Order: sequence, then structure tokens, then C-alpha cells
Amino acid sequence: MNSPEIIIQIDRDRAQRLGLSTGQIGLEIRTALYGKEISKYKQDEDEYPIMLRYDKATRDNINALINLRITYRDNSGKLLSIPLSTVARIDYTSSYAGIKRLDQKRVITVYSNVLSGYSANDIVPVINREAKKFHFHEGTNIKLTGEQEDQAETATFLMKAMLIALGAIFFILITQFGSVIKSLIILSEVIFSIIGVLLGVIIFHMNLVILMTGLGVVALGGIVVRNGILIVEFIDVKKKEGLPTRRAIIEGGKTRITPVILTATATMLGLVPLAVGMNIDFTTLFTELNPHIYFGGDNVAFWSPLAWSIIFGLSFATFLTLMFVPALYQLDYTVRLKIARRKNLKRIKKLNSL
Repeated sequence: MNSPEIIIQIDRDRAQRLGLSTGQIGLEIRTALYGKEISKYKQDEDEYPIMLRYDKATRDNINALINLRITYRDNSGKLLSIPLSTVARIDYTSSYAGIKRLDQKRVITVYSNVLSGYSANDIVPVINREAKKFHFHEGTNIKLTGEQEDQAETATFLMKAMLIALGAIFFILITQFGSVIKSLIILSEVIFSIIGVLLGVIIFHMNLVILMTGLGVVALGGIVVRNGILIVEFIDVKKKEGLPTRRAIIEGGKTRITPVILTATATMLGLVPLAVGMNIDFTTLFTELNPHIYFGGDNVAFWSPLAWSIIFGLSFATFLTLMFVPALYQLDYTVRLKIARRKNLKRIKKLNSL
């Protein structure tokens, strides 16, 4: 947007004939407008500059400024005093209100609020589609920043946090079970939990909040892995007791189904008040026996996505844990058994050939 501007055009030829330089003219104008420090006033340990400049009424009057007198000595040493209008004139024009640069490139920033009932994720695709219809000069492009840039940074951070968490969990599982396959079987529940979160968001038409939903997914990693550890560890115990692998898997699933379901249910029920924004006034509960229960509030927008992501992911992953973890354990055992049989057959053939 253009901004009005006053330009003082200096007649350099006339100024040179009068023995006056453009630097002297600029300093006189700057002193008149912004002032010049001529001394300091000291009070105790503090010092205050004493500035000399025109009064406000004169500074705000362009006619008074153009007629300000410049006192100087010419080339012959003669003391002269001439008005500024002798060597300069005023032009009224317009210019840029300001030039902003980012990475040495000019930047124009357009801000806008989002109306209620809409989100930035609804508006951004529309802006991108409409922006393609505009014809720009070469080297000009459009980049959406603000909330979209923050979302991208948050998603990158949460992705790194998720990978670090999975790496730590994987390392601990390997040290506990001494098997990469068993560790991967348990970690597969994290994939199931993420699928459950996405399905819940899609089915109930909820907004996907990057930060809190991502934190919920990271928290789910530890919760669902615990359920897998309960089943796999109990199957290993039964195998050490002498049960066949298939029978140990059945016993492990039957025995651990109750604690897995109870812990998952307790966790989900405990998160329901946070998900729906249930508020209780404990002060009035004890003083007036009236808790003033109400649902909603500002905290719902912040904590609800976290709670619902854990509820969706945990319910889906718990259901699949009771089926897929024993099935994957049996599949791993079957594959290992077939590989061992093939190796034995190869050894027998080598011995027969000898």
C-alpha cells in the first residue's frame, strides 16, 4: 500500500555556486527535525542529553521548514545565511509504506482471521486453488506461513519424538525378550493404535489437532506395548513349563484377556471426563454439597483431542492385541519350524550323498 512522502529536491548547481554542500543541507534539516546533542545534563550518577531542534509547531509546518535559514561559511570564508528554499524545492509524492525482506527477498505479508465454523485446514486448499489462477511476475511466488508453518514444525517434532520413543521401546524389548521378532510383534500394536486414532477421527468427524493428537499417539505407544508384553511374556512362561507352543498361545490369550481388557477399560473410562470436558467445583462440593457439574469450557479444545486419540487408539489396539499378537506369535513359530525342517532335510541329503 502506497504511503504519502515529501521529497526535498536539492538544486546541486545552485548550491555549489553558493559554496554549500548537500551534506550541510542534510545536517541542517536533520537538526531541525530530530535535533542535535549540544551538551549533557548530569544529575547524581545519571546523564541526560540536551537536544537542540525546532519546536513542534515549526517542525509540523512544511512551509516553515522550507524557509529555515542555513548559516555557513562559503569557500572564501565569508559568513552567509540563506533560506533553504534558495537551493531546494519540495515535491509531494507517494512511496512504499515499508519494505520487508526475508532471506534477501522482498516479502509482502497478508493476514486474515478464520470465521467461526471453519478451520485453517478448510481454507488453505481453497487459497491454493485460487492462487494458481493468478499470473505473477517471474521470481514471485506464494507461501502460506503462520498456522500452516507451525503445524508443519509441530508434525516434524512429533515425528522425531515418536521415532525416538519407538527406538527406546524397541531397545528395551530386545533386552527383555532377546528376540527381534517378538519385539516387532509387540511394536506392531503401535501401528494398530494409530489406525484406530485415524478411524475414530474420520468416523466421528472430529478435527485432527496436530499437537495434542500427536502427543496422544506417543502416549499410546507405551500403553499398548504393555498389553503386548503381558501376552508374549505369559506365553513364554507357559512354554518354559513344558506346554506346546500352540497350547501355550491359547492359554496365554485366555489367561491375559481379563487383565488386558480391564486395564484398557479403566484407562478409557478415566479419560472420558477429560474428553467431554467434565468440570466439578470441589469447593462448593464440600461447602454447599453442590458440585456445579458442567460440560465444556476452554480446556476441552486443548485436552479433548489428546483424550479422544488415546481412547480411539486404545480401544482399537486392545481388540486387535487379543487376536493378532497370538496369531503373529504362532506365525513366527510356524515359519521358524519350517525353516528348521528345511535345514534338517538339507543336512540329511548331504549325509546320504556322502
